[in-house]
Amino acid sequence: MQHRRGALLVALALALTGAFALAAPRPAQALTTEKATARPNEDGGSSVIGGMDTRLTWEGTVEPGEEVTSVTLTLPEGSTFDHSTTRITALDGLSRMDVTGEAVPAGDSITVTFDQAIPEGSLLRLEITNMQFPSKGGDVVVSGSYEAADGTHDLADSPAIATIANTPLQSLVNWLDEQPWVEAWNSNQFLGMFLRPQLLVTSFSSLAPGWLLCLGIVVAAYPFAIALGLLFAMLKISKWKIVRAVAVVYINVLRGTPLFLQIYIMFFGLPMLNINIDNNVLGIIVMAINSSAYLAEIFRAGIQSIPQGQYEAASSLGMNYVQTMFNVILPQTVRRVIPTVTSDFITAFKDTSLLSSVGVMELMMFSKNLTTVTGNITPYVAAGIFYLIVTLPLIKVVGIVEENIARSERGAGPRPKRRADIADNADALVGKGAAEKNGVAEEGVARAVVAKEVAADAC
Repeated sequence: MQHRRGALLVALALALTGAFALAAPRPAQALTTEKATARPNEDGGSSVIGGMDTRLTWEGTVEPGEEVTSVTLTLPEGSTFDHSTTRITALDGLSRMDVTGEAVPAGDSITVTFDQAIPEGSLLRLEITNMQFPSKGGDVVVSGSYEAADGTHDLADSPAIATIANTPLQSLVNWLDEQPWVEAWNSNQFLGMFLRPQLLVTSFSSLAPGWLLCLGIVVAAYPFAIALGLLFAMLKISKWKIVRAVAVVYINVLRGTPLFLQIYIMFFGLPMLNINIDNNVLGIIVMAINSSAYLAEIFRAGIQSIPQGQYEAASSLGMNYVQTMFNVILPQTVRRVIPTVTSDFITAFKDTSLLSSVGVMELMMFSKNLTTVTGNITPYVAAGIFYLIVTLPLIKVVGIVEENIARSERGAGPRPKRRADIADNADALVGKGAAEKNGVAEEGVARAVVAKEVAADAC
């Protein structure tokens, strides 16, 4: 019981101590910090970047019965006020006071001394241009001190100003800003709107996640599209009418309707059926189903292009239909349809842009958002360059594959090494054989002459 009473007394003492601490008067400040803000200096954006010139605006209120003669603002290490200019504004209510002063920068701090004391109740605003926050970025707090009639006092810390690090990419943008040819380029209305160099550089960095998502969607969708396409190609050449009818309906409906409509049906129709799927996964499903219809026709045409003699030769070897298809027909089909399938892959990759209409954060969605923020079309041009990075190499690959297939069809393709050696050395072998034959013949004639001379001597 005594232990409980002791614990209660201790708790009561602590509570009274806290209450007295809260109720105790706090030292009044003659100058109260109201806010501190910075002007965005990101090209085409709304962020404050460290290590770049910007404008710091600090505001404070002089309390009743006080006067302020100077203010010193201090920033974290790495900031600089050197080469900055300061504008002083003092408002008494709605009236602007005629106040001037001298600003003395000293690295990461600046001291502003007024030619006359700022009276009580006034709003003091300091606008400091061409200053820089730390290059490493982070939340920057403005602190410092001020001079009043009773001496020097510390300023209350301002709310934090969020800044971002000055990256190598941003350094490149800064370098472009200083180039005369860039200024001349941007002065042209068309070039400045569609191909602004600084915004093009930053767009590449901003759009990269959307580009990777586009690639991820089409790469993940295409194996399923190939499997579905091959299945419906086999169904369409089936000997059963019902199976062929199912394949024909599937292929014709998907090929005959816009992908845009199919996307809307999947993204807005399935939730109405209480089927909720992640947007990215649903994008993969839509792209796989749409591409499968086109691939089905590609595979069907490839299969039917194989000569009938291939089927007859396989049958003569005792193969059934399944063995013939998988061991003889399909390997030749794959070789023939590779260029067309690659072209369809390119089309599917570009069609992922339609997924932006339903909120999938792919390349075109990033471009749209960036264009809205900057009011410039350059992000769309950057997106086009991202598409070309994938499509141009694939187009080149398709051309090489088609050329090799055509050369093989003409009999000019690569030959096995043994046959090639025999063919290349055919002339040498023929010449050697002829020489050996001539040598044997000459030796036979010589022997005949000797025998004739021996016979004559005997007579």
